[in-house]
Amino acid sequence: MAGMRDGGERTPLLGGTPLKGRGAACAAVLAVEGLERAAFFSITANLVLYLTSGTFGWGGTQASRACLLFLGASYLLSPGGGWLADVYLGRYGTVVLSFLLYLLAACLLPVTASLDGRLSACGQLPAAAIRNCSWHRGGTCRGQPSEQYCAPTIYSGLLLLALDVSSVRANLTPFGADQVRDQGGDTTQRFFNWFYWSINIGAVFSLLVVAFVQQNISFLAGYLIPVACLALALLIFLLATPTFVTKPPTGSQVSAMIKLALQTCGCTRLGGTGARLSTRRWEAGDPLPNSGAQPGAPSPEEDLANFQVLARILPAMLTFIPYWMVYFQMQSTYYLQGLHLRIPSIFRHGQDRASTLQGYTFPGAWLLLANVVVLLALVPLKDHVIDPFLAKRRLLPSALKQMALGMFFGLASVLTAGILERERLQHVRRKQTVLQLVGKDRYLAATLPIWWQLPQYLLIGISELFASIPGLEFAYAEAPKSMKGAIMGLFFFISGVGSLLGSGLLTLLSLPTHGWTRCPEDYGSINSCRMDNYFFLLAGIQAVACLLFTWISRRYQSRPLRTGAPHVCTGPEDDSYGATEG
Repeated sequence: MAGMRDGGERTPLLGGTPLKGRGAACAAVLAVEGLERAAFFSITANLVLYLTSGTFGWGGTQASRACLLFLGASYLLSPGGGWLADVYLGRYGTVVLSFLLYLLAACLLPVTASLDGRLSACGQLPAAAIRNCSWHRGGTCRGQPSEQYCAPTIYSGLLLLALDVSSVRANLTPFGADQVRDQGGDTTQRFFNWFYWSINIGAVFSLLVVAFVQQNISFLAGYLIPVACLALALLIFLLATPTFVTKPPTGSQVSAMIKLALQTCGCTRLGGTGARLSTRRWEAGDPLPNSGAQPGAPSPEEDLANFQVLARILPAMLTFIPYWMVYFQMQSTYYLQGLHLRIPSIFRHGQDRASTLQGYTFPGAWLLLANVVVLLALVPLKDHVIDPFLAKRRLLPSALKQMALGMFFGLASVLTAGILERERLQHVRRKQTVLQLVGKDRYLAATLPIWWQLPQYLLIGISELFASIPGLEFAYAEAPKSMKGAIMGLFFFISGVGSLLGSGLLTLLSLPTHGWTRCPEDYGSINSCRMDNYFFLLAGIQAVACLLFTWISRRYQSRPLRTGAPHVCTGPEDDSYGATEG
């Protein structure tokens, strides 16, 4: 039988040493995460190409916005999955339910990729206008249709997928960390390193194999592969159930946090009139929502302490939003930029071997492998060599300082993208272009080879090593035991806010009046847009955020809360950031 701990926590069913049981549990979690990420990246890697193809005929900025909205929602909805686990199902039950819904929602993409399924779900493709197109040298081409074809079905399906993805993400990460949390030492930090490594193993498969299938064979076959990955991930998770440490739901603290926030705001307003409420301590009779009826639920005093922790870490997380605005360009506007650079043909076939329109083309999504390879190479190096070397000499920077360094690498990436885009547009104006076939559609591309995008992908990969992985560690380590799921959900929520803000900025800049990213002359092309200005604007926002985050990381100090009953309102002497570091 499963062993039980305080609060209803269940230990592994397997016998033997705890290390052996934990090793199997960790391996299962890492395998499940790798398969889930393979499915996720298989869906997103070529989403822009899928929507701009002749099948749907969306514009480049419309497809980029849809991709950014999906990415943002898949992070933004994470607190919902965390709440479901905290209140009703626990992390294990929520992961299982989310995977089932994830599997069903993923089936929508192969349905829309088939002609019969698409006609059933979306109807007939609307007639498109015939207009003059510069890349036809004064000829005509298919223009903008009267409406985005299949938009309600596509957006509804992506929203449902995002909800399931976010729920898995919010719970699988802390669920995996729960398996090693009592092993001591730097076990949790090492788990997050290898957890991220497994993410990128899944990304390698999806980008190397699935993206090639989607671009050069068919989207139907390419979207059936992620469905199979999700089915296998769910099977592994269920089979590994006896090895897991599981925790029962302990109740949601959302209402308690909201009430305390309102009380604190009230204290702030009163403080402006000179009233001092910092001496008011928590009384057991105060009407704060308390979930103490559930095993392991926090007491009212713990609720207040947790609120103080949340107030301390929230500024750091909010300042991190511009980084995510830059990061998610990798799968949207970076990809769109790559479609308009010269893409080489590989594995040539056909009779006309001299034609640029013959053979399989290099998948534009393969450049994402530069980001992945950086992580696969540097994560083990950082885990086994760099971090131990610095730790022995007490030089290992805190998670927040590593995150600040990662933000500067992100800034360098988007600056590089802006410089490349400006050079690409100059090639287009000088008529240094080539007509190329990508999938089943033609793009007028600059003669600059797509390899020029490698630096921006490498830089964003290095930024992820120093920003995202320490960010996960920071969120898990700083969160109280009863709020780890909520804080992890908040971390992913902040990521989604960044993606949605990037999408909103792209929409704003696509307005008819002087919109940098509006391309009315060549529908589906970005050759008449000023995407370079969009990249430089993101760089400016990121530069300001880097400076602010650096200041916060230098002042932030992790420290235990004061013993005794905490105060509802704190005076000026209680600096939540602690003393300034050296």
